[in-house]
Amino acid sequence: MSQTLSERTIALVKATVPALEAHGLDIVHEMYARMFENPEIRDLFNQSHHGDAGSQPRALTAAILAYAANIENLGALAPAVERIAQKHVGLQILPEHYPHVGEALLGAIKAVLGDAATEEILAAWGEAYWFLAHILIAREERLYKEHSTADGGWAGWRTFAVDEVRPESSVITSFILRPTDGRPVIRHKPGQYLTFWLEIPGHPPVKRNYSISQAANGETYRISVKREQMGLASGWLHDQAKPGTVLKVAAPAGEFFLTDNPERPVVLMSGGVGLTPMVAMLEAIAQQHPDLPVQYLHGTLDGSTHALANDVHALATGHPNIRVTNFYQTPRAEDVAGRDYDHDGLIDEPWLTAHTPIEEADYYLCGPRPFLRAFVATLSLAGVASDRIHYEFFGPADELLAA
Repeated sequence: MSQTLSERTIALVKATVPALEAHGLDIVHEMYARMFENPEIRDLFNQSHHGDAGSQPRALTAAILAYAANIENLGALAPAVERIAQKHVGLQILPEHYPHVGEALLGAIKAVLGDAATEEILAAWGEAYWFLAHILIAREERLYKEHSTADGGWAGWRTFAVDEVRPESSVITSFILRPTDGRPVIRHKPGQYLTFWLEIPGHPPVKRNYSISQAANGETYRISVKREQMGLASGWLHDQAKPGTVLKVAAPAGEFFLTDNPERPVVLMSGGVGLTPMVAMLEAIAQQHPDLPVQYLHGTLDGSTHALANDVHALATGHPNIRVTNFYQTPRAEDVAGRDYDHDGLIDEPWLTAHTPIEEADYYLCGPRPFLRAFVATLSLAGVASDRIHYEFFGPADELLAA
């Protein structure tokens, strides 16, 4: 494969940007329709993110447009490429799957753009696709090798049994997972997730990512899952997963994690079930960096939805450098200020800028889109450099990246 794209290809791809802006979502829907005609390819993907209301088509449209617009400056897309590679490794996407995607993409461009998609333009997009595909394949190969050779590591899908089921709130339940082979497991980086292959009767295989909600111990993993309204996977786990239930799991993945040797104060912020990677980070800091100043800010509806509160309280009680502040949007009568929560209402910009070390801290955020959209913008406008703002949310990254 050529190490660079030809100038002609770059020019032709950039020339398609207006057409992609106008018709990109139609192209992506057509592309997925073609891909999903093959059950093997369809079953690789998280189907809950697809369809007319799904977020994945919008995310891919934005990614294709960004690739076309930055085709001569791919360094700008490095974080997005890493995120994609990590997701692919979780889903166990392999080099042999790429031709199916390329064929579907070029077929969709031709079908939607018609005569405007000349043979020359299709050839340019074919070259551009495979240039990026080989970058991803090479990165994914390194990740697969790291997973298979690490202590406690594995390749492909490994079977885990549910060791314990622990209700954490009215909507969140934790599942402790232990490998059925009795061997150790990879010591994940706090913030990473596991990808699950769930076999739910009456449905094609279901793939889902769930953050690991504890620091590494080399023996088990814990996930803490919110029951989502109409959530196929979360509902099945809550209703059917019992001690002894066997699940297929891929090795830990994800580019959102606490740095190995944090040198600045850390502020962890979460909304709702976004607390899961934050609790893993907090536990890791308590174990490995007890002298590091850390604040943990969490917002939830009320005490009934506040998961892992006792775990977090125990960490803060035992470590004087950990400060925890809880915000309840609408406290119940039985929720006691100063005991269960610290402030009513939502975390807001004045409180955040007045009570956290804006000028020096690393900020890690996880939560629903409105939460992240608000606070990534707030921190940026307050002068926090982009390399000190780290965030993750559950679902494809689309408009948040543009914001």
